[in-house]
Amino acid sequence: MSLKRSMFAQIPATRLQVTHLLYHCASMDQIASAVSQAVSELDYLRRGEVKWEAFEDGFPNIMLPDVNALHNRHCVVLADFLDRSEIFEQLSLIYSLPGYWAKSLTVVLPYFPTGTMERVDHEGQIATAKTMCRMLSAIPLTASGPTRIVIFDIHALQNRFYFGDNVIPILLSGVPIIKAQLKNEHGDEPITIAFPDEGAQKRFGKKFDEYDHVVCIKKRVGATGRKVTIKEGVCVGRHVVIIDDLVKTGGTLLQCKTALFEAGATKVSCYVTHAVFPQKSYERFVGEEEGKGFAKFYVTDSCPTVAKVIDGKGPFQVLPIAPAVAAAINAHKHQ
Repeated sequence: MSLKRSMFAQIPATRLQVTHLLYHCASMDQIASAVSQAVSELDYLRRGEVKWEAFEDGFPNIMLPDVNALHNRHCVVLADFLDRSEIFEQLSLIYSLPGYWAKSLTVVLPYFPTGTMERVDHEGQIATAKTMCRMLSAIPLTASGPTRIVIFDIHALQNRFYFGDNVIPILLSGVPIIKAQLKNEHGDEPITIAFPDEGAQKRFGKKFDEYDHVVCIKKRVGATGRKVTIKEGVCVGRHVVIIDDLVKTGGTLLQCKTALFEAGATKVSCYVTHAVFPQKSYERFVGEEEGKGFAKFYVTDSCPTVAKVIDGKGPFQVLPIAPAVAAAINAHKHQ
């Protein structure tokens, strides 16, 4: 009996029908559950077990209890790099899977955290987006070839060129999620789509061709100040929805909202795929004066720890990213 055959002899026949295993970190548990349910009818994926523990010194002590189950199977990892202290342990798992005979590997990293630092404007700056791409590009090859890295609405499309040949970046968007929400919840309203800057308009404009557009820009005020103004478009009597890839402190979005109201918008809402909100900056959007705040602030749970905190607070409504992740896994799965 061959070595490969003897290993598979240890696995019950019912499990041999499973071709894909889904691993995830703790923060991705809810999304992993929803993804596995979404593809359960196809009967090719089940969740794998990872024991995330630590030694006395704090360094990771990670164990795959059923390691034989992944031999010659396609593996999918749901990763969350928002907390930089948890990146090392997740990379440790990801790097190990090809060595345990994973037939292929797909890493779903909904939010790419260093995407905003992708270029050097001044000598001495460090493009940490390139560093993150190097770390992911170091994933060993599997039996089926390079690992696939699935990312939603990466801040700058140019980041794809920082990845090495050992991985294949697959860049997807959360736009279909908000478009479905607008159709279902606001289908009878006069909707106009606004972009907080020209970069967002170039990035997302063509995805919203069926709507009128408003484009905002930042104008310099004095020596150091900046103010958001409307460059083009009409929003009088409209429900204006601002679209962007992510929010951190939210200052630009707040200024954009003010400019839209001053230009005659009756309601202003917002959608971003990634709700980062460092240092609880989401609190700026809760408790705004009625009629002057956001009607709705839509986000996905691509940053699950933040989404769990803000869902239902003030204008915030979290749209699940799991169906899009399940669709991506299904569309790009290995046979």
